[in-house]
Amino acid sequence: MKVILFGATGMVGQGVLRECLLDAEIDGVLSLVRSASGTKHAKLREIIPPDFYDYSAIEDQLSGYDACFFTLGISSAGMNEAAYRRITYDLTLAAATTLARLNPAMTFIYVSGAGTDSTARGRSMWARVKGETENALLSLPFKAAYMFRPGLIVPRHGIRSKTRLYRIIYSFATPIFSVLEAALPKQVTDTEKLGRAMIDAARVGAPKHVLETSDIYELVKRDGASRRSI
Repeated sequence: MKVILFGATGMVGQGVLRECLLDAEIDGVLSLVRSASGTKHAKLREIIPPDFYDYSAIEDQLSGYDACFFTLGISSAGMNEAAYRRITYDLTLAAATTLARLNPAMTFIYVSGAGTDSTARGRSMWARVKGETENALLSLPFKAAYMFRPGLIVPRHGIRSKTRLYRIIYSFATPIFSVLEAALPKQVTDTEKLGRAMIDAARVGAPKHVLETSDIYELVKRDGASRRSI
């Protein structure tokens, strides 16, 4: 399986990239980044697109992929709706529409968030925009598309958030989060499990197109059982 990854330098993206590079059934990862990450691996190739809203200059390098893991995202804190939509909706759809045209047999997996508003008519600005983004992605002609809505995500294997405030919060709260993850596995996940669940969905599909944390937990169980049987 060959995959395209967006957002490899973010906390979730780092976790997904790690699992992709460790997975024997993934032959190659094309990572689209704003600047070189410094990560070196035989299976990894990085591209710095000249424009994340227009892929015409690099279209010849985006064909022949089986899955896309889209983990790019930004907090809505301090942003007005137009600015948040520009990054959350417009940027995501620019990539997705291009990939759907070039790779109609692709599975597209988008990391959204718990509380996303599928009606896109609620009072919460970020939830509306995320809901519109999910709905637009689900309407594209991919082989399959899955919207992942994790809630609390515990970073593993030395992975850190790029956001300073989040790093501070995680540095103090990770021990508590780990306890919560053990006690409430269907409500809390971590970067490793999220990456494994996304790979599993890309490989064999998922029972629904919108997956909450409890659904992600079930995919992780299925993935673990599948690997133990090999």
